Amino acid sequence: MQAIICQEPGRLEKIEIADSIPGPGQVLLQIKAIGICGTDLHAYAGNQAYFTYPRILGHELGARVLEVGNGVDHLKSGDKAVILPYFSCGKCIACRNGQPNCCQKLNVFGVHSDGGMKEKIVVDAVYVRQIVGLEFEEIALIEPLAIGAHALSRASLRPGEWIVVVGCGPIGLGIMAQALHAGCKVIGVDVVESRLNFAKEAFGVLTVPADRAIAYIKEQTGGDLATAVFDATGYKPALETGIEYMAHGGRYVLEGLSKGDLCFSHPAIHAKETTILCSRNATWLDFDKVIAYLKTGGFPASKYISHQVPFEHVVDTFADWLDPEAGVIKAMATLNG
Repeated sequence: MQAIICQEPGRLEKIEIADSIPGPGQVLLQIKAIGICGTDLHAYAGNQAYFTYPRILGHELGARVLEVGNGVDHLKSGDKAVILPYFSCGKCIACRNGQPNCCQKLNVFGVHSDGGMKEKIVVDAVYVRQIVGLEFEEIALIEPLAIGAHALSRASLRPGEWIVVVGCGPIGLGIMAQALHAGCKVIGVDVVESRLNFAKEAFGVLTVPADRAIAYIKEQTGGDLATAVFDATGYKPALETGIEYMAHGGRYVLEGLSKGDLCFSHPAIHAKETTILCSRNATWLDFDKVIAYLKTGGFPASKYISHQVPFEHVVDTFADWLDPEAGVIKAMATLNG
């Protein structure tokens, strides 16, 4: 079968690999849709943390069940399926405390081990669930939207709160959309005008360029600033300054990941009695929230998926998606058969 591998930064190749069969407790899946994540783009560019080469990318997946191994009774051939791509040990303190998303030995499919950018995959069935009522492209959106759902759960949001999301990329947009759905008032901040316009037009949020953000947020919130601020950029200067948008007594959620150290003014964060929270990956509970949300029809999936190509064109197209001028929000590859 065919697979696409990132041999080194800047080099994708299409290769042939052997088919696999599911063992006990496993499932064979036919991949139908592959969302291209920021992690994939950063890995291709050579600036992704926790990454080694060569690697088959791909962890935002919509799939169909082809075959199940012995002992698997919650799936059957023909089912549409979603994959939770965070493989955990089940034994460490995080797993024992119900936080397998930050397992000490976490293996993220497509990051720490070869992922789903191929025609078929075999995975342990505990990481696969049946999906009814969604298209394959929507199923491939569950994982990135669940990243946002997990960040929102970390902040313990309440309806009516003012929140700021820094970064109007795919993760930031997912946070904004779900926060609006939960009854919050949302302001998106970015440095790219086209992304601000997209967030406003497609998702109905208030937006402001970063260089005017503090004054605008104060105006909208009556001088209070936002009770929760989310960074969805992973960009060091943005991560270090996002605290300026936060109200006294607020929460600052770092969803974006930077490779280096961060520096905060202790007096500034101490004066606000800041709660700083990191948000890593997602859980099945987050997936369930997103699945229910997608089934309402309230998420503009057709606008969010801005670029879509057949699987066989990914190698030739991938580099183009890194160009800011391309206007990529969410790129996706689809497979027939």
